[in-house]
Amino acid sequence: MPQLGLLPRKAWVALLSQILQPPHAACPRAVRFHSQVAEAVLTSQLKPNQEKSNFIIKTPKGTRDLSPQQMVVREKILDTVVSCFKRHGAKGLDTPAFELKETLTEKYGEESVLIYDLKDQGGELLSLRYDLTVPFARYLAMNKVKKMKCYHVGKVWRRESPTIAQGRYREFCQCDFDIAGQFDPMIPDAECLKIMCEILSGLQLGDFLIKVNDRRIVDGMFAACGVPESKFRAICSSIDKLDKMSWKGVRHEMVTKKSLAPEVADRIGDYVQRHGGVSLVEQLFQDPRLSQNKQVLEGLGDLKLLFEYLTLFGIAEKISFDLSLARGLDYYTGVIYEAVLLQTPNQAGKDSLSMGSVAAGGRYDGLVGMFHPKGHKVPCVGLSIGVERIFSIVEQRMKVFGEKVRTTETQVFVATPQKNFLQERLKLIAELWDAGIKAELLYKNNPKLLTQLHYCENMGIPLVVIIGEQEMKEGVIKLRSVASREEVAIKREHLVGEIQKRLSDS
Repeated sequence: MPQLGLLPRKAWVALLSQILQPPHAACPRAVRFHSQVAEAVLTSQLKPNQEKSNFIIKTPKGTRDLSPQQMVVREKILDTVVSCFKRHGAKGLDTPAFELKETLTEKYGEESVLIYDLKDQGGELLSLRYDLTVPFARYLAMNKVKKMKCYHVGKVWRRESPTIAQGRYREFCQCDFDIAGQFDPMIPDAECLKIMCEILSGLQLGDFLIKVNDRRIVDGMFAACGVPESKFRAICSSIDKLDKMSWKGVRHEMVTKKSLAPEVADRIGDYVQRHGGVSLVEQLFQDPRLSQNKQVLEGLGDLKLLFEYLTLFGIAEKISFDLSLARGLDYYTGVIYEAVLLQTPNQAGKDSLSMGSVAAGGRYDGLVGMFHPKGHKVPCVGLSIGVERIFSIVEQRMKVFGEKVRTTETQVFVATPQKNFLQERLKLIAELWDAGIKAELLYKNNPKLLTQLHYCENMGIPLVVIIGEQEMKEGVIKLRSVASREEVAIKREHLVGEIQKRLSDS
């Protein structure tokens, strides 16, 4: 139907009603039906055009596309992370992108408002997963698993204000490693910290520090300082902002917004600004206020043992006992930790860009029990690698140093200098593919040789095999090095072996 326009909407409805008018003998219901048809035809013509004129093509706020170049970098990061997980004996796991809303509620404290709820379309109230930890705990409880070491890579969603420059998105990828089961104290926890160090060192992000604390120390400190138990989680959430806000700002929030007594806030301030190593643990054992709290003593005892294991692993110098670390999520019950970069490689001599934490985790012994019908607990400890923030840092570094990446892994290009050689090229490339060699050709019957060679140079393909009339007569194939432009004639039956040899030597 031609586009409708010029006349007012009512005029078009009237005109279409006349065109589609039923016989005079028709019943009123038929008349109404034809009127509705006319309205529907009009709407189908006008509405799409109206919407199209106002539609802006973009990704939703807090999300992004990844180009082929970016995907190469991302895959290298993920490969480094997952390889480390596998080196430590982890199995793979995956869970749905969305869960029952009830599964996710009351697990994240004040951050629960950031959960994306889905519109009910099938009789179930659903939400997009906020992290990978709660789905893992649900999996353990649902399948009655009491012991497991696994890794989980997937996207999660949080409805917060995105800060793209700092690698903070609404949709982002997490890489988690978790150990579930009853084991001797602090051995799994120490391995998680060792894994963090291995990954951050392997990614060559620059110097980093891992802050550790214990949720029992945090809660015991609050109790010893006079914080009402009903305010523990709220105050914990405020303390967790100390990496983004000054103590003055955090204190103001606790006193004015969360109605904490000023003198109580000041007592907390005496502690949360302290950090150190195992010597600080020893000092707090003697603290007149904290040493009277059973929870604090339990936490300090575990941290002392943890530092012994970290020393044996050779990573104690990368760990700092930091009383400001609180981790606002409700499910943590014991040791907690968070890795921060001190300086990225492209920032030498400049002020460091604050990227927040690039990895974090802790012990959550009660989370599985929240899903179990009888409340049976499965102790768990784990860590999560912040892929998006790490990716942003690597991208910045590549821009500064002008690094380029290949977007394909093609090893050999099949070319010809003459016309009517498509069939021979197809037979030849099939041989290479069947031998496990990564190869490609141009999708043209008669491409120019120069065009083919330029493609290889632009794509970084190291080798070219050239077949033409002369090669066919002599039973050989020319093998060309793109970098040196040297060519050698190889017998057809020896071609695959020669290519494999060159690739293994490079």
